[in-house]
Amino acid sequence: MYQSACTAAGCTQPERDREGLIINEPVVPPVDDYSGFDIVKATQYGAIGRVKELLDAGWDVNQPDSETVSLLHWASINNRKEIIKLFLERGAIVDSIGGELHATPLHWATRQGHLNAVVLLMSAGADPSLRDAEGCSCIHLAAQFGHTALVAYFIARGVNPDLQDRGGMTALMWAAWKVCALDPVRLLLTLGANPTLVDASHGNTALHWAILARNTTAISTLILKGKASLETANLRGDTPLKMLQINAGSIWIGSKVMERIREDSQSSQRQSFIVKLTLDKRVRWYTMIATPFLTFYIAGLIFSADTLYIIKFFLLGCLYGAAHSIGKTMFDDNLMSLLPLSVYMATKLWFYVTWIIHIAPTVSQLTTILFLLSSGALWYCFLKAWRGDPGVIKPTQEQRFRTIIELSERGGSGFESALFCSGCLVRRPVRSKHCSVCDRCVARFDHHCPWIGNCIGANNHKYFMGFLYALLMMCSWMIYGGANFYMNACNITMEEGPINSIIAIGQCNPWIGWVMCNALLHIGWVALLTICQTYQIVWLGMTTNERMNRGRYRHFQAAGGKSPFNRGPFKNLADFFECSCFGLVQPVKTDWMTYFELEKSIEHEPLLRATDNYQYV
Repeated sequence: MYQSACTAAGCTQPERDREGLIINEPVVPPVDDYSGFDIVKATQYGAIGRVKELLDAGWDVNQPDSETVSLLHWASINNRKEIIKLFLERGAIVDSIGGELHATPLHWATRQGHLNAVVLLMSAGADPSLRDAEGCSCIHLAAQFGHTALVAYFIARGVNPDLQDRGGMTALMWAAWKVCALDPVRLLLTLGANPTLVDASHGNTALHWAILARNTTAISTLILKGKASLETANLRGDTPLKMLQINAGSIWIGSKVMERIREDSQSSQRQSFIVKLTLDKRVRWYTMIATPFLTFYIAGLIFSADTLYIIKFFLLGCLYGAAHSIGKTMFDDNLMSLLPLSVYMATKLWFYVTWIIHIAPTVSQLTTILFLLSSGALWYCFLKAWRGDPGVIKPTQEQRFRTIIELSERGGSGFESALFCSGCLVRRPVRSKHCSVCDRCVARFDHHCPWIGNCIGANNHKYFMGFLYALLMMCSWMIYGGANFYMNACNITMEEGPINSIIAIGQCNPWIGWVMCNALLHIGWVALLTICQTYQIVWLGMTTNERMNRGRYRHFQAAGGKSPFNRGPFKNLADFFECSCFGLVQPVKTDWMTYFELEKSIEHEPLLRATDNYQYV
């Protein structure tokens, strides 16, 4: 009953691209004359004129066919919006039962993912909690077939995300069992679905079903995002942990999940004090923070040691091996984002120690003051960029539901990935993006910076730029101060030649040279990043994300790949810093967290959608 009529009618199913748009239109045989159609066939083909004619002639809108299927069923499965409206106006029973599965029109529309039909039926009072002959309500069908927008709409309209079918299966269980994609598992968890519930037939949780299906994405999402229990036993006594251990090493089990399995396996065994210490989260955190500080210091001591160079290289190799072993044993994958930040902190600490102990006595007070001023600007901008809100979009559950209902009731066009975030369940403002590292949407997203340990977005981008320029100045002063130290304290000049100067540095104070090398390395990559960022902001008027992914955004496509926000170098700079430049220019101040104007111009573009061009019989 749910089979497509394409075989009978000679049409083909539509192909869609990643955005859900039609690539190839389904081919429907041209029909010039609908006068010979009965009302069922006219409904299937969307011949609303013929349908009206037959209804006006006295046809009962609730009269079922030989298989107890009503006209509203046929209109719903074919997503004939105008005909659905017509039938409802003529008194069609919205929850009529028909077909082999004793399903309602809402069931039929849900199976096919027809959001428009579902919205019309729900607005007319259709009950989404009714079960068909298989015991499934509409949210279970939507989850089984991966219709994420429908799952969201049902929950937003009040359907319990933990509603169980006749066998005790929830929508989350069905999604984990049937859908090998990020959604709707992530969506259901975001909307409050409970991953600890078990079904009545097998005692399985959603994680059990994901493992049985070898659904890599669902397993990872449930364990890492949903914090699903690995210890819940089903009716056979199998826990998710046991099932994953049996399949340990399989390609469908991700590395992060395997790390979690190892942690849980080890924690359940009797362990020595040392093993427990290596598994302690706080010990791992402090180890990741302390390792760069100690590694930098020990490397400097090795360079400064009064011994043969071959011994120094051997000791540096040992240091690398020790650091690598500590990393393999103690570093936590979930905390790896701390490592670049820790490296940055370590280098700055030893910069200060070196300046105070060695360089300050050999340079003027003005040089030290300028070094400290650049350092103060660096820390101010760093703290603002690190701890400040980059522009995170934080919808309440009520706002999420309102957005889902609004987008659904206007046709669902806003559910494309460019306009709607299925992770945060929020309508995306222009220039925003979902950060995969932080798992949140950020307004005017530029990139996620590991050296800052935060996203760079609308609220902290200018502080990030200040951080880059201040870091360049501080490192430059460090090199200048080190050069002055060698000239004043060691009487070393470049007139002796590069090789002789390096040998003299090694004989005088290698530690300063080690610190200067680190400062020079910082200048190299920071200068490249600063030039790139400045070029994008001033001359292109776009963010890093937009420059790399401009082909994804319609407003960039419409502008031929150029930024529609580019107002020229001087105005771009004024807009970025929201500065009038002493009245020379009037900056455009935009609240990027609530800016949807470009979307409004896009919403009414004539998009081809697979809703009205194929029939079901």
